[in-house]
Amino acid sequence: MNDKVDVLIVGSGASGAAVAWSLADTKMRIVCLEQGDWMKQSDYPTNGTDYDSRLFRDFATSPNIRKRPSDYPINDDASPIKVVNFNAVGGSTVMYTAHYPRLHPSDFRVRSLDGVADDWPIDYQTLDPFFAENDRMMGTSGLAGDPAYPPHQPTMPPLPLGRSGTKIAQTMNKLGWHWWPSDTALATTEYEGRAPCINLGHCTPACAQGAKASTDITYWPAAIRAGVELRTNCRVREISVGPDGMANGVIYYDANDVEQFLGAEVVILACNGVGTPRLLLNSVSGKFPSGLANSSGLVGKNLMFHPWSHIYGYVDEPMDGHRGPPLCIWSQEFYETGKDRDFVRGFNFQFNRGMPVATEAVNTEAAGLVPWGDGHHDAFRALMGHRLTVGVCTEDLPEEHNRVTLDPVLKDRHGIPAPKIDYTIGDNTNRMLDFAVARAREIMDAAGARHVGVIRPLPLSGWHLLGTARMGHDPERSVVNGWGRSHDVKNLFIVDGSVFVTSGGVNPTSTIQAVALYIADKIKQRLATLFD
Repeated sequence: MNDKVDVLIVGSGASGAAVAWSLADTKMRIVCLEQGDWMKQSDYPTNGTDYDSRLFRDFATSPNIRKRPSDYPINDDASPIKVVNFNAVGGSTVMYTAHYPRLHPSDFRVRSLDGVADDWPIDYQTLDPFFAENDRMMGTSGLAGDPAYPPHQPTMPPLPLGRSGTKIAQTMNKLGWHWWPSDTALATTEYEGRAPCINLGHCTPACAQGAKASTDITYWPAAIRAGVELRTNCRVREISVGPDGMANGVIYYDANDVEQFLGAEVVILACNGVGTPRLLLNSVSGKFPSGLANSSGLVGKNLMFHPWSHIYGYVDEPMDGHRGPPLCIWSQEFYETGKDRDFVRGFNFQFNRGMPVATEAVNTEAAGLVPWGDGHHDAFRALMGHRLTVGVCTEDLPEEHNRVTLDPVLKDRHGIPAPKIDYTIGDNTNRMLDFAVARAREIMDAAGARHVGVIRPLPLSGWHLLGTARMGHDPERSVVNGWGRSHDVKNLFIVDGSVFVTSGGVNPTSTIQAVALYIADKIKQRLATLFD
């Protein structure tokens, strides 16, 4: 196994799968190393009646709770928001809710429009064809024509609104605020061999039906057929550098925990906004004493999470409960900067259906809504299936003190230093949350909801790991250039959410994959002069 390949990709999730598939048509020898394994749909929680309780155990979103052999520990004690991810073929797309918006054109021009953060070195129009290509590969459901959104054409019809969506839509109409069926990466019809959603339960503990577009069932079968090799249970420790300062391969532990070296002409990192800086910071050498590709000192800095809040309430009429995918409509009413507000940028409302029975029981008990003893069951019946939730996804501005470093004590099972998270919610975001929670309360009032409660921030909401190896033209203010190549190491590329300059106010997976496809396209265009 100590051979040399043309392209070595680390990580098989949203971006790693996309870049592997795109580069496969070059006929180069491409190998991807994934620290997890292939998942079996027959093992997914939604095959059984206890699926929501497994969200607190072996399918917990936090690796610190889940503790699978493929996981690594994360010290996030110094953060109100805890990192949630998944390590397997397909990465976190195995566990995500498949909410699938794109960043807006304004998100790429924040400095020009609002005088904060920095502009991206690329714009929405540059990524538009790659968004469309990614939609075809993943399969998206939605409804064209959203007035708050750039023109695009989803590949399948939108999810049905159901009782919950209809109630929220009527409420938003009453307020005169924008709403629209949301884009999702969920099959609503037969699509590329995938069966449509049959409402097995909440999408987060993985989709046993295969209706959810995780990259293990979308990109990877096509990439492997095209000749890409995917090696599982391979945990990369560090990137090796030769005397010329170029990356020459990686050191990793194989499925038998044996240390191996794999040489490569090109190394591509796709390990997410925590895993990528962890690997770069652990790749120390005489030429790179502060970590690989870190001459700017920005590797690990500018971590952006999207601080979330949930505002929930219970209405008199029965809603969908846990039946159907959790998200079906969104609102971009407050997405762009408003001149009459005390913050810049904006946020996205995502409207959720209810929760499964066990999860609802835990939440209503924690909120003190059901008494113990006489009346317990009657009180719970009056709430179960009546919940509405407004999720607030707020834009998170880049701040250098929000960062990923290496923990001096905590290590994974192979002795590799664990990532340490230092993160605080910024003043602009806190003012945005004040405004968003107040508007969400208006929605609940207009819906006639009772027992209204607020969770702010949502602790286990570190799904979106962005900004820790940002792209830009200036090597002193960025880690990679405008097409993902390291300023310092000409054969090292980063394609995951680390390269985000700003976070936008929406879930980032669609944009992460479009950026990965764009970088792959640039690599293919420049093969003859790739290291110039």
